[in-house]
Amino acid sequence: MRALVYNGARDVSVKEVPDATIEEPTDAVIRITTTNICGSDLHMYEGRAGVEEGTVIGHENMGIVEEVGPGTTRVKKGDRVSVPFNIACGTCRSCNEGWTSFCERTNPTEGMQGAAYGYANMGPYRGGQAEYLRVPYADFNLLTLPPGDEHESDFTMLSDIFPTGWHGVELSGFRPGDRVAIMGAGPVGLMAAHTARIRGARDVFVVDQHPDRLKLASEIDCTPIDFSKGDPVQQILDATDGEGVDRGVEAVGWQAHDTGGDEHPELTLDNLVQVVKARGGIGVVGVFVPQDPKSPGKASEGRIGWDYGTFFTKGQQMGTGQAPVKRYNRQQLDLILAGVARPSFIVSHEIPLDEAPDAYQHFDQRDQGWTKVLLKPSA
Repeated sequence: MRALVYNGARDVSVKEVPDATIEEPTDAVIRITTTNICGSDLHMYEGRAGVEEGTVIGHENMGIVEEVGPGTTRVKKGDRVSVPFNIACGTCRSCNEGWTSFCERTNPTEGMQGAAYGYANMGPYRGGQAEYLRVPYADFNLLTLPPGDEHESDFTMLSDIFPTGWHGVELSGFRPGDRVAIMGAGPVGLMAAHTARIRGARDVFVVDQHPDRLKLASEIDCTPIDFSKGDPVQQILDATDGEGVDRGVEAVGWQAHDTGGDEHPELTLDNLVQVVKARGGIGVVGVFVPQDPKSPGKASEGRIGWDYGTFFTKGQQMGTGQAPVKRYNRQQLDLILAGVARPSFIVSHEIPLDEAPDAYQHFDQRDQGWTKVLLKPSA
């Protein structure tokens, strides 16, 4: 089968790889209809996440069930499904408590809980930027979708970024009527903004410096804050008569840049500590890693020198970590079908899998208009 393979920093290509097959009785094999390039894929693409050469990338996947193992009883051939990026067993303590993002059985990597498709340190599982994908524990993990091809560009967001944006808002302790500041207008930040609006936010401020992304924020009734035009904290304080916001969502991660292009891993955390009110909450769903030799200073060891003193003094709370997709995706599916949620508003490109290497380059460079790329292996 054809699949996108990581060859080294900023070097990916579509190659022939061994077919995805049933390896365990509880497996299914999915024919991929849509697979997305995720912002977190860029950490690997840039050589910043320790991914091994030869890895098939891709954790935002959906498609049609082609084959099931003899132990798979709920899911059947021909089902249209969304594949959560979490690979979870369904029976460990974390899974039983709803934290499929911290499954205790599926990742053999020492010191790691939680597994994913085609991602560094998240287990030995190949990704879905390919024609086919093996799905372990298929009955537990797969979300069955209405048949046909309607809402394809909306449903494809259910595998990761829509639940992840929702999770960021949830981690912040959000309540209807709150004001929210979101650092980052990439796909996850925009999904967090969409979530906050759906859930009844009073105001939503979205901070970035890319005009195309800020324009999308304004299109969903959020206030764009261009940090290239001044301190984003002060801009939000001015817009709220000095009050600040009740909740904040970090959707950038450890590779946050200033307007000059220099990395400051603490930048977005510091901004949120300053702009969120006393006793407010912050949800962090941007990726932070235990080590990255290319990061500045002690950030290379995962040590981020952020403004913890002010955070403590203000009595703020913070929640972090990858989203347990199954906690949210069924509810979000219903919101899409009801016309309340439309996560496809961020889609800029739908292209064949063979064009993925060029798309990665455009997306990595934040080229104008490249906000969310959907890959079509069968095109």
